[in-house]
Amino acid sequence: MYNNMFKTLSSKLILLSVTLILTMVTTIFMFNSQINTIKLQIDNLFFGNFVPVLKLQKVHNSYQNLIICLKTSNNCNKKIYFKEIKKNWKFYNKSYKTIKEKRVVVNVNKHLIVSLSSKSSIITYKKMINHINFLIDYEIKGAYIQRKEFLLNYYDMKSYLIYSVIGLILTAIFIFYFLMLSILQKDKYLNYLNKKYKKDSITDSMTQLNNRKYFDMIFDKMPDVSKEKNWESAFMMFDIDHFKQYNDTYGHDKGDDTLKAVANVLKTYFNKEYEYVFRLGGEEFGVILFDIDKDIVESCLKDINEKIVQLQIEHKSSSVLGVISISIGAVMYSKDNDLSTNKMYKLADEKLYKSKTNGRNQYTI
Repeated sequence: MYNNMFKTLSSKLILLSVTLILTMVTTIFMFNSQINTIKLQIDNLFFGNFVPVLKLQKVHNSYQNLIICLKTSNNCNKKIYFKEIKKNWKFYNKSYKTIKEKRVVVNVNKHLIVSLSSKSSIITYKKMINHINFLIDYEIKGAYIQRKEFLLNYYDMKSYLIYSVIGLILTAIFIFYFLMLSILQKDKYLNYLNKKYKKDSITDSMTQLNNRKYFDMIFDKMPDVSKEKNWESAFMMFDIDHFKQYNDTYGHDKGDDTLKAVANVLKTYFNKEYEYVFRLGGEEFGVILFDIDKDIVESCLKDINEKIVQLQIEHKSSSVLGVISISIGAVMYSKDNDLSTNKMYKLADEKLYKSKTNGRNQYTI
């Protein structure tokens, strides 16, 4: 009896599921083209106008800084500013533009090329600032126009969609509410446990940094990603100076607090896309940076040395400063070399050792 009831209920559930799925597929098919149109408009608005404005502002600032440099110094190195201008302009020039916008940019591009000549004067740079200001205003006005067009289309479509979707939602709620509530709750809980397990499996429980398991996964992919993207990348190893003596002097609880403090500095500093921070084990940390050059890496390492010292965590047993400090070894990787990950790791470890033997609280690349 119960078996027949279960079969009957299952058949009804299957029929209802098929009916709902067919209804949803039909609805999705009807509105898909219109939704894609709105999506394209949003992409054009934000990625075609807003992001380039930020790059234009950086070009503007570079020209201003160049003018100040030329006025205040007899040994102003134009190449530094030219490099920054070219980088930001290249990004802006490759971003999405309408045909009309391309015509405007082509004209400004001609002036910019001329301005990057070593013979260009302050007058030329001031004219370029005017051109850039014009482009910024032009981009903002373009974004406003696109947004206005998007809103008109959106509100027209909103009234059209809402009544169609409301019927589907009410029907689905009415049919499945009591039958699916427990299943949804269990599914939600299982998803939560699954995400928590995945996070816990790659996270160091003490410092909340990525753990050694996740490091091995990312580090193994580092050469392939760097070559595929034509990126220069960096691997850094960090080691707290005289940490064993610190634990012996202040106890392991204080040692754990210090590990967390150092981890927080690294996590806060390296928090951008393509930047990965790991606890490799004990007092040793690792950082992998993609799409970065040596000058920036060196600047980062200098900052980290200073920020760790600025924590002012007392370390009476240290022969370095009397406060917690850190030693660093780093290796640059580009598509032109054939370093294996094992060799790269050993090189970074060797550079770390060199930083220690040279007095600690320093970095070696």
